[in-house]
Amino acid sequence: MARPATHILRLLKWGRTLAKHGALRGIERDPNTPPPVKRLARIARLGTIQPREPDYAGAFRDIGPAAIKLGQTLATRPDLVGEDAARNLLKLQDDLPPVGFDKIKASIEASFEQPLESLYAEFDPVPVGAASIAQVHRAVTTEGRQVAVKVLRPGVREQFAKDIDTYEWAAAHVEAMGGEAARLRPRLVIANFKRWTNRELDLRREAASASELAEHMVGTEGYEIPGIDWDRTNGRVMTVDWVDGIKISNVEALKAAGHNTEELASRLVLAFLKQAIAAGFFHADMHQGNLFVKPDGTIAAIDFGIMGRIDRQARMWLAEILYGLTTGNYKRVAEIHFEAQYVPSYHNVDEFATALRAVGEPMRGKPVSELSVGQMLDGLFAITRDFDMQTQPHLLLLQKTMVMVEGIATQLNPQINMWDTSAPYVRSWIRDELGPEAAIADRIRTDTETLLRIPELVRRIEERYPPKGGAPEPPPLPEVELMWERRARRERSRGLLGYLVVAAGAGLAGWLAAAQGWIG
Repeated sequence: MARPATHILRLLKWGRTLAKHGALRGIERDPNTPPPVKRLARIARLGTIQPREPDYAGAFRDIGPAAIKLGQTLATRPDLVGEDAARNLLKLQDDLPPVGFDKIKASIEASFEQPLESLYAEFDPVPVGAASIAQVHRAVTTEGRQVAVKVLRPGVREQFAKDIDTYEWAAAHVEAMGGEAARLRPRLVIANFKRWTNRELDLRREAASASELAEHMVGTEGYEIPGIDWDRTNGRVMTVDWVDGIKISNVEALKAAGHNTEELASRLVLAFLKQAIAAGFFHADMHQGNLFVKPDGTIAAIDFGIMGRIDRQARMWLAEILYGLTTGNYKRVAEIHFEAQYVPSYHNVDEFATALRAVGEPMRGKPVSELSVGQMLDGLFAITRDFDMQTQPHLLLLQKTMVMVEGIATQLNPQINMWDTSAPYVRSWIRDELGPEAAIADRIRTDTETLLRIPELVRRIEERYPPKGGAPEPPPLPEVELMWERRARRERSRGLLGYLVVAAGAGLAGWLAAAQGWIG
C-alpha cells in the first residue's frame, strides 16, 4: 500500500489531465460532491484552460490503460458520474498504439520457454488490434491451424496494480464522507472493477471463460464461441481459432452481403438473454468490436476477459422484473425489489410500485428510437434516491452489457422493441423455472438432499455426545472451595475492607474539620 502523499499526487496528476479536457466541471458543480473532493478538483485545475464541452473519454484515454477500463465501467453509472459524462464515456474506445514486435516475441518465448518458430509456422508482426491490456496478432500454428494470438502488454500488470491501489484509497475516503457518496458505494464499485481487471490480466482465465460459455451456448443456433488452443495458452498468451467475418457494427456491409439485420438484432438479444437468465454466465464486453457475422450468418463473439455471473435466485428475480415491466405488473416488480432487499423494508411497496409505473409506462410499446434513454435513467435514479436503494455492484456488469446489446440491436434494427423481443423468451423461462412443475421438482430435490444428510447429522451428534458406558451414574458430589479460590476471595475482601476504612476515615476527618470551623 502506497503512502497517502503518493495517492494524493497521483490524483492531482490525473485531475490535471481531467481538467485539461474539461472533465472536472461536472464534479465541481454537482451538489452531491463532498467538499474535500471539490477542493481537490479546484487545486488540480489551477492554471489550465478548459474546453467549453468536456471530453471525458479523451481524458481517461490520456491518463492510461487502467483509466480506460475504469472509464468504460463508469459509462454504466450515470448516477455516479452524471448522464452527460456517462454518454460521452460510452464512446471510449480501448485502443492504444501497439507494442513493438520484438517485445511481443520476447514475451511469448519467455512465457513458453521455447522459440516462437516452434509454436507458430507463421506469425504476423503487425497486430490486428491493440488495446490497453493486450494486443492480438494473426498466426498459423505448426499444424496449419488459423489462429488469433492475444499477448499481454509487458508491464501492464504492475501498472494496473499501482493505479487500482490509488482507486481503492480514494474510494474509501470518499465513501467515508457519508451522504450520497456512501449510498453509491464507490468502494464496492472499485472492488468489482479490480476483480474484473485481475481476471482480464490472466489469459488462462479468459480462455477458461470462453470454454465455459461455449458449453452453455451449445444448441444455440447462429451463435458461436471460437475454440481454444490450450497447448499455446498460458497466463500471458492466449491462442484461439481465427474468426473470418464482418464487424456487426458495419450495417451497410452486412446488408451488402445479404444478411438480414433485423433477424441478427433479435438473435443477438436472445443470445444475451440465454446467457444472463438461463446460464447466469454472460459475455460482459459485447461491444461492436467483439462481435462478427460470419458468411453463413452466424454471430461470433471474441474477447472474454470480462464475464458476469448471476446466481439462480438473482436470475429468478431479474426474469420476473423484466417480465413485470413488459406486462405492466408494477406491483410484482415492486414486491421483488423488497424480497431481494434492494429497497429497505421501512418503505411502502405500493408507493414503490407507483414510482415504477411513472417510469415504465412511457416506455411500453415503443421502439427504442422513440424512447428517451436519458429521461428513463433520470427517472430510475430518482427512484433509487427517494427509496434509499443502495447500488448493487453485482448487477453493474449486467447493466453495462444490456446497454451495449441495446445499442448494437438498435443499429441493426432502429425499430426494434426490446421489450417485445425479450418477453417471449423471459415468459418461457419463468414458466419452466417458476411454474408448478418446477416448484414441485425443486421441493423434491431439496427434501431429498435434506433426508440424505440425516445419517451424517446423527453421526456428528454421536461424536459430540457419545453413548453412556456400562458404569452406573455417579452420585452428586459436594461443592468444595479450593484453597486458591478461598485465598483469592479473602484478598478481595481485604481490599474492599481497606477501601471502606479509608472512606470512613476521610468522612470522619471531614466532619471534625467542619465541626471545628476549619472548613466552611
